Amino acid sequence: MSRARLRRIAGSGGSARQTRASVPDGKAGPARARFRRTVVAVATGSYHTVGVTAAGRVVAAGSTDFGQCDVSGWRDVVAVAAGSTHTLGLRADGTVVAAGNNEHGQCDVTGWGAIRCS
Repeated sequence: MSRARLRRIAGSGGSARQTRASVPDGKAGPARARFRRTVVAVATGSYHTVGVTAAGRVVAAGSTDFGQCDVSGWRDVVAVAAGSTHTLGLRADGTVVAAGNNEHGQCDVTGWGAIRCS
């Protein structure tokens, strides 16, 4: 994904920004610390941060009181957005995944599809 496209994707959410960083792979122990993932885009909620790796995986850190960091199974993600207590991911195929607080229907993304980044 080009840097210009990442800027367009990140700029659309207000809380996302382009960055390039390495983060631990989430596995405990000093022997595993050398394994890293490259984060190409991030978004922040009130008390959590999510990132998309170059491989399309999603990593999260911070409060998961409402499950907003339960993103470890997400694959083929090209963009993320974070609300106060929820997280959204846009997959390469145009579908959307969500995690976290759904008190106001903010995670009701079933049936969303064919969404494209411009």
